[in-house]
Amino acid sequence: MYSEATLDHFQNPRNVGELLPPAVTVEVMNPACGDILRMSVLFENEKAIEVRFKTRGCTASIAAGSALTELMTGKSRPELAAISAADVEAAVGGLSAESKHAAVLAVDGVRALLKA
Repeated sequence: MYSEATLDHFQNPRNVGELLPPAVTVEVMNPACGDILRMSVLFENEKAIEVRFKTRGCTASIAAGSALTELMTGKSRPELAAISAADVEAAVGGLSAESKHAAVLAVDGVRALLKA
């Protein structure tokens, strides 16, 4: 049901945790399923130099949060704004129709972060 990449990110999540200020921290929730993503990003020279996440949710949401941290690290704000749900899905080796909400939650987190 899940790709090898999804299972790897779920079983061995990268960049778990939270960063202290001056990092920016946001939390987003998917009201349909109840999954919650909390992200912390430390910017230096307008680039995301450190990214951490915590997810309370399904396998796909945890994997998407992990993959998202890798997609975000080293990117500028305009590059972060360009990250799409399709990018997150690709990073976890694809998601089934019932798990696509995980990639949307991840992108919602990036959008909230850029508004913070």
